Amino acid sequence: ALEALVGSEKRIRLIARDIVQHWEERLDAMEGKAMIVCMSRRICVELYRELIALRPDWHSDQDDEGALKVVMTGQASDPLAYQPHIRPKRGREELAKRFKQPDDPLRLVIVRDMWLTGFDAPCMHTMYLDKPMGGHNLMQAIARVNRVFRNKPGGLVVDYLGLAVELKKALSQFTQADRRDTGIPIEQTLELLLEKYEVVQGFLHGYDYSPFFTGTAAERIGVVPEAMDFILRQENGQSRFVQAVTELSKAYALVGSHDRAIALREEVAFFQCLRAQFAKLSSGGTGGGPSSDDLDAAVRQIISRSVASDEVIDIFAAAGMERPDISILSDEFLAEVRDLPHRNLAMEVLRKLLNDEIKARSRKNLVQSRSFAEMLDKTIKKYQNRSIDAAQVIAELVALAKEMREARQRGESLGLTEDEEAFYEALEVNDSAVAVLGDQALCTIARELVDTLRHNVTIDWTVKETVRAKLRVMVKRILKKHGYPPDKQAQATETVLKQAELLCADWAG
Repeated sequence: ALEALVGSEKRIRLIARDIVQHWEERLDAMEGKAMIVCMSRRICVELYRELIALRPDWHSDQDDEGALKVVMTGQASDPLAYQPHIRPKRGREELAKRFKQPDDPLRLVIVRDMWLTGFDAPCMHTMYLDKPMGGHNLMQAIARVNRVFRNKPGGLVVDYLGLAVELKKALSQFTQADRRDTGIPIEQTLELLLEKYEVVQGFLHGYDYSPFFTGTAAERIGVVPEAMDFILRQENGQSRFVQAVTELSKAYALVGSHDRAIALREEVAFFQCLRAQFAKLSSGGTGGGPSSDDLDAAVRQIISRSVASDEVIDIFAAAGMERPDISILSDEFLAEVRDLPHRNLAMEVLRKLLNDEIKARSRKNLVQSRSFAEMLDKTIKKYQNRSIDAAQVIAELVALAKEMREARQRGESLGLTEDEEAFYEALEVNDSAVAVLGDQALCTIARELVDTLRHNVTIDWTVKETVRAKLRVMVKRILKKHGYPPDKQAQATETVLKQAELLCADWAG
């Protein structure tokens, strides 16, 4: 009798409409997959029919295509309508492989008993329950959506039969620690969402970001650097804002399909847009921003669905810049950044670019990268300690950028290759006692060091002390032969060997 009631034609049609609307709104909040649990195979088949009537593009006759599938067992004597959904074990295993792949277009599966226990698809974050369940079976089922995966904050269970009482009974068998953060009503998560929303809003109190939603495309993009600059003026503004938006995003991902959450969708998209931009400023995770790999699907989905442009715009002009030669060391680009109206943002952009350039050099040139890293760190610390303002720090960073450019050009003017320039720097050429040798002698030493070490290093030389000792003797002999100051030879030898370690992989290969 219950199966007949649950599986009535009118009810299945209503459930199908609700699932389509909820699931598409759910995808706005978080990319992933979902499972629909029905009471009988008949209901599974009829629900599938109603769903593809609403969304024909979800259907495919081929098992390697389509966004929706029914996973169930059966036999040849079953009704004709069941036959397209009955597969041998191998066919079900192939569907399981598809469903477990986050990027596979198979997003929804309808089941009765299959895959409710022992099936692990971490990218699945939603379960639609329309089947009486209780105790261990219920706990096993909802565990399917709660697997840890990327930035998924937790699983969402949509209950069509009023299973909350059964869930409470099942949870009572577990310890308090196990029950924590399990079976939380959606109202509580909504309250958390609103709380996190108010926290994030607080960072922009006093700044009008409404043009992001109402202005032209150029005006919308112009809001982003202004808002970032506003946040950067605050104490630890960037790191605190990124953390707050991360917490907001997790709450939104759980309840994004709720009407109250949908009302906040565009603002959440704006906040996540700012977080994504701050992440680009962060290097190696500094500043609290996530790496590019950590930017979850929620950001991409919400921004792509909520923020649309109907015109082509010049993003450089929108940011107040001409179209420069995008090179960290060009005078034109540095002048543009120096004159940007958003001082704090300009400083962060320069810091990021310089840091990236130093990282690139650190893979080839030990001394130069160390020197510039120390200079950059010193400048940023002065700014953080408020001993200089944003305008002054920008001036110092521009000067540092120009010094980095000149360092690169110096090696070219001396006729040195990139490797030879690195060893030239390792000779402490700025020391007055060394400088007296003259550029010609120092260049000769650098070339001879490269030639000698290149032909004597092996892949494992850094861990074999006998080989290191041999190379150390070679370096000292070269330095002594060309009149390198005796009291400087020991330090120079160690620096040269450390520089060789950076390049030995390429040489030994």
